[in-house]
Amino acid sequence: MTTKRLPRSTPEAQGISSGAILKFVEAADESIHDIHSLMILRHGAVVAEGWWHPFEEERNHVLFSLSKSFTSSAIGLAVGEGLLTVDDPVIDFFPDDLPESVSENLAGMTVYHLLAMFTGHSEDTTGYLHASPDGNWARAFLAQPVTHKPGTHFLYNTGATYMLSAIVQKLTGQTLLDYLTPRLFVPLGIANPTWESCPRGINTGGYGLKITTEDIACFGQMYLQKGVWQGQQILPGVWVEEASRGHSDNSANENPDWGQGYGYQFWRCRHNAYRGDGAFGQFCVVLPEQDAVIAITAGVGPMQPVLDLIWKYLLPAFGADGLAEDREAQSCLQQRMAALALSPQVGKATSAIGAQVSGRRYAMDENARGVRAFSFDFGKEQNICRIEGPRGEEKIVCGQNEWRKGESLFNEQGRQPAAVSGGWIEPDTFAFRVYFYESPFCVNYTCHFAGADLTVDSALNVSFGPTQLPRLVGRAV
Repeated sequence: MTTKRLPRSTPEAQGISSGAILKFVEAADESIHDIHSLMILRHGAVVAEGWWHPFEEERNHVLFSLSKSFTSSAIGLAVGEGLLTVDDPVIDFFPDDLPESVSENLAGMTVYHLLAMFTGHSEDTTGYLHASPDGNWARAFLAQPVTHKPGTHFLYNTGATYMLSAIVQKLTGQTLLDYLTPRLFVPLGIANPTWESCPRGINTGGYGLKITTEDIACFGQMYLQKGVWQGQQILPGVWVEEASRGHSDNSANENPDWGQGYGYQFWRCRHNAYRGDGAFGQFCVVLPEQDAVIAITAGVGPMQPVLDLIWKYLLPAFGADGLAEDREAQSCLQQRMAALALSPQVGKATSAIGAQVSGRRYAMDENARGVRAFSFDFGKEQNICRIEGPRGEEKIVCGQNEWRKGESLFNEQGRQPAAVSGGWIEPDTFAFRVYFYESPFCVNYTCHFAGADLTVDSALNVSFGPTQLPRLVGRAV
């Protein structure tokens, strides 16, 4: 069980109405798909929390770029320990990885420019890092042209955050994860963090951290309290102020909450708030004027609508004084939060052709995904799909109008916790959803049977690339 590190309170006792929170949750369910978890803090107490089944309170969730704010904190700690300053040139940390010719702009790039996304690059360097044939991401970063004078051009550049991680490891001999564990994670009670690494064992920095929703909330509360946690100054207060204020001008962005300025790996928001955030809706929103923190994990496409709902429903509901208790509204909110769930695949348990196709093996035409065959076992108690691919055979057991938990393969990440639901959406079409419930990702499969032929369409709910995957076609053998 997850240890609850934050006190719990009714919303009204902390000056916010239960009805306003309920309206926010209802609006999110109606207009945004899919939020996975929500935790709202006011005056340091949790006033509302919930997880949309199959997501779980005790499970870590992928943070994507919300990881950047933790990397910034590591730099703040290192600065506080006198290991470096934000004015130190980047090239000084990597003398063995420099290009043959060091440009004036590269020479002028400092730790400050990495923090504020002010490096002077014209494009995000991340793709070049991943393509580095020798796995030396620092060398690949330093090899990219710095077309603008550092400090004059804002560009969101995840490669810059990786370099911050590499600097920490250069200075301490420890990964970000190891360096932060006694200084940040242990004091905050973050018990089981994991962080992806590059081929050379350096944490990726700009993404790859996995922690729980309450971990995110504690991190945000510590920032709200100027680096103090349970009476202990664990992060220098001056760093919190510098990290959370605007340094870079990103006003050209059409999304209003992505054009308010950028700090040290934190975004400025409207309403004098700031946040760390990550792709597909991972949020740690800090509202200093309201003394509030909002932690969200999700699997959404556009992220601005999530913040719009916060400003519409929650922001105006934060009052200055405690409100009269509203037992009826509190009960409605508690019931709603306890019943949160993502919709499983809706369909019938059986089909007239189920017995005909059950047990058949369908050999798939050659495809880029390396899927060799599908086979199915359609029974009264459960429906099973087997997929033969590059990593062998995968058995997927589908819940009927409910989520059934197990594991499934996902890209290069191997077997991951997954919840599956499936059903017959037409007499000749079986559909199932595989939700990887420590991540934003769900894969939706639609299997159409026509005589001896099988057609499989599949799509991701969210993706950095196309969500629709190439169609697979096969024939019974």
